[in-house]
Amino acid sequence: MKFKSLMLAPLLGLLVSCAQDSMSGDVYSRDEARQGQTVQTGRVTHVRSVKIEGNNELGGLAGTIAGGVLGSNIGSGRAANQAGAIGGAVAGAAMGSQMQQKLGSRQGTEVTVRLDSGNTVAVVQEVDRKNPVTFNVGDRVRVIQSNGAMRVAY
Repeated sequence: MKFKSLMLAPLLGLLVSCAQDSMSGDVYSRDEARQGQTVQTGRVTHVRSVKIEGNNELGGLAGTIAGGVLGSNIGSGRAANQAGAIGGAVAGAAMGSQMQQKLGSRQGTEVTVRLDSGNTVAVVQEVDRKNPVTFNVGDRVRVIQSNGAMRVAY
């Protein structure tokens, strides 16, 4: 049983540390490449910092698996192992989900733009820490829309 527990630690670490897709304005998904996009122009009317929550599904799954395996090592006898596995899975799911939520949250910016058409849109996008793009009230920007997703760019 110790072998199973030792093998599970790297699996849990791998699953919990999987990177999320970037939501910055400078990153396009593979599906967005070579697709036509609608572009509108306008002026920035408001900018504020926001927090983009992380996705906790993968952490919950990893925690469930790890907790179930580790919990099944508790006690002796079949009933004790089953109860430990169930309790460990429930506790592991909760802890893994919360861990992934905290590790996966990102800094974002909400940019409100008054389009030249007269409409107003607000777009939230991730702040790229390596190459941050800052928007200021009054800036002329482009609002790019593709497959329902929007981004703000200069």
